[in-house]
Amino acid sequence: MVKKKTGSKKKEGKKKIQAKKKVKAKKREETKFIGRTTKIRQSKPATVIEWPRSITHIHTYGMVSPFFEGLRKGEMRATLCPNRECRENRLWIPPRAHCPDCHTEMIWKPLPNPVIGKIYTFTEVVYAGTGIELSTPYWQVDVEIPGLATIPKSYLLYGKPYIGMKVKAEFRTKNPTNTVLDYYWVPYEG
Repeated sequence: MVKKKTGSKKKEGKKKIQAKKKVKAKKREETKFIGRTTKIRQSKPATVIEWPRSITHIHTYGMVSPFFEGLRKGEMRATLCPNRECRENRLWIPPRAHCPDCHTEMIWKPLPNPVIGKIYTFTEVVYAGTGIELSTPYWQVDVEIPGLATIPKSYLLYGKPYIGMKVKAEFRTKNPTNTVLDYYWVPYEG
């Protein structure tokens, strides 16, 4: 009679280690800028850009030029009414050259980095139309930032938004577009 080994006996001192399967990280899909970079024609006393279209459109940012200069440097700048008698003493983004309430010329205040906000509302843009230089679909988001009188609009670089989602502003400082597309939001865990 031949005895068969059953394998039910464990070898002492040796444990069988299973190799872990490698999990491939899923690449996140990001909204991409698909337009052409604008050329700055003049920076003083106000920023003047060439906005590439089928025709060249010359546009001045006038007294709100510091906002776009800030974006190129990775800063979010807002305006504030310096009139102590004005009823509105919060910051404004998009910036205003003059206070909408008392018409006093506004002053500039940088927001501390990182700029953190919460999504107030959002919509998915499937067809953007002429002049929008982002790949579609993308998420257009309105973000509530503490201390602002306004709720600025931009886009979510990646992820799926929900109301109340914490987001952080990031900036296109390399090859800036010199437009509001130079800031966008990313999900923030903090």
